[in-house]
Amino acid sequence: MTRRWELDALRGLMLVLMTITHLPTRLSSPLGQPFGFVSAAEGFVLLSAYMAGMVYGSLAQKNGIDAMRQAFWRRALKVYACHAATLLFLFTVIAAVGLRIDQPAVKDLMSYYLTHPLPALVAGLLLIYKPALLDILPMYILFMLASPWVLAHGLRRGWTGLLAASAGLWFLTQLGLRAWVYDASVKLAGLAVPFHETGAFAAFSWQLLWMLGLWMGASRSVPAPRPFTFARPVVWLAVAVALIGLVWRHSVGQGPFPGNEPLNLLLFDKWLLAPLRLFDLFALMVVTIRFGPALVRRLPRLRFLETLGAASLPVFCMQLVIVLLVLTFFGANPQLHPWWTDAAVIVASFAALYGVARLSLRLEKPRRLQPLGHPELRSRRAPVDPAAGQPQAPAPLEPQEAAQAAARQSPTATGGSPFH
Repeated sequence: MTRRWELDALRGLMLVLMTITHLPTRLSSPLGQPFGFVSAAEGFVLLSAYMAGMVYGSLAQKNGIDAMRQAFWRRALKVYACHAATLLFLFTVIAAVGLRIDQPAVKDLMSYYLTHPLPALVAGLLLIYKPALLDILPMYILFMLASPWVLAHGLRRGWTGLLAASAGLWFLTQLGLRAWVYDASVKLAGLAVPFHETGAFAAFSWQLLWMLGLWMGASRSVPAPRPFTFARPVVWLAVAVALIGLVWRHSVGQGPFPGNEPLNLLLFDKWLLAPLRLFDLFALMVVTIRFGPALVRRLPRLRFLETLGAASLPVFCMQLVIVLLVLTFFGANPQLHPWWTDAAVIVASFAALYGVARLSLRLEKPRRLQPLGHPELRSRRAPVDPAAGQPQAPAPLEPQEAAQAAARQSPTATGGSPFH
């Protein structure tokens, strides 16, 4: 699968926006949700799911469902290791420094851990306790663990039922499903972690974005996939909604209805993925799909964003480390330090992120160059049988096909993964 630089650049853009939003600087608020009432997190999850569906769907078509399932689990394990390392960094280095200098931002961030250290550590490693800023990777891990069965079902039996069930789960979450599940867990399992410490993201709502992206990506893995097309009225409606959201957000700020927080939560809540926020996201998605290809043909290669996106997992984790360190030493209020401190923090942060991305890609390069004994050079895998989900018997490769297979193992020819 050919690596698509524009997808890497989009992932890089999402990482840049998340970093600016998370860093406690004067740019955090004006540059938060820059395209409307949609944050970079929605785009990042949707795009990650799209890449997962495309890459692992192709793997299933070529090597079978079992190979796809094992690849998903390996990726989930790697993401879990990164999450555990970040969590331990918070509980050790950040906790020690923050308490020593008496930093309120650190105390607020990890208040449950400071009062219940051992239960918090165990619950954190079990993906139950999720401190602020460290709650997106646990959700991503859960989605990755469920994806093999979802993708296998979609490839074999279609996606209509899956998407309908996903939409129903999102709807029930708007009615309070998450709180009901938490209360039931407290009664049945004696869950001791407070509700507000289980993470801001409502996974039962955000799974809709993952499911949608997974379906869209998997549809690209079949031979000669049909392009995504929309009727002209749908496109113009999406353009209108996207423009209204853009102007509205930059006219009133990040809260659509200033002074009316209940209405903001009901219609635009980020963590529940409320209805009008989802509507704005879908409008931006239609606009991107319809006009993005023409824009890509006219844009130069965005190498900086492309590099960040190609190494999104280490970059994302490094972003968390940087934000935690900045919170520890500078606090959460940017008005307490001069503007040039903000400038220095932003420049140093992105220099570090770019350095980590380059180093990660350099270290990954030898592993991607497969030896001549790689299975793809020894045999050809037939496409997956939609009924059985298994490849046919392998056939020997001709010399020319072996050379082509070897070329596909190079870093510039691989499709990449959602968090690479």
